[in-house]
Amino acid sequence: MEILMSIIIGIIFTVSVYLFLSRSIIRVVLGTLLLSHGVHLLLITMSELQRGAPPLLNLGAESYTDPLPQALVLTAIVIAFGVTSLLLVMVYRTYKEHETDDLEELRGSADE
Repeated sequence: MEILMSIIIGIIFTVSVYLFLSRSIIRVVLGTLLLSHGVHLLLITMSELQRGAPPLLNLGAESYTDPLPQALVLTAIVIAFGVTSLLLVMVYRTYKEHETDDLEELRGSADE
C-alpha cells in the first residue's frame, strides 16, 4: 500500500510543479493547493498506514494506531486552507488592480 501511495504522491508533486511553472497566477495557487495535499498524504504514508487498529490503547488491545500524525495532518489541512484563502484574495485583488492574471504581464508592469 505504501508503494502505491508513494507513486500517487510523486504524481501529485509532479503536477504541482508543472502548475508552478505556468504563466497564470490561478494555476500557481492551484499548484500550491496540490502541493499541500501531497505533503499531507506524504506525512500519513510515512507514519506507516495501519488499518483496523484503534487510536487509543485499551487494556485488551494488542496494537494501536499512533494519533499524532493524524493530528498533525489535520492541523496542516487547516493551515493550508487559510493560506489558500489568503492567496485567492491576493489573486483577486491583483486581477482587479491590473486586469490580468498573466505573470509575465505583471512582471512587465512592475518594471515600468
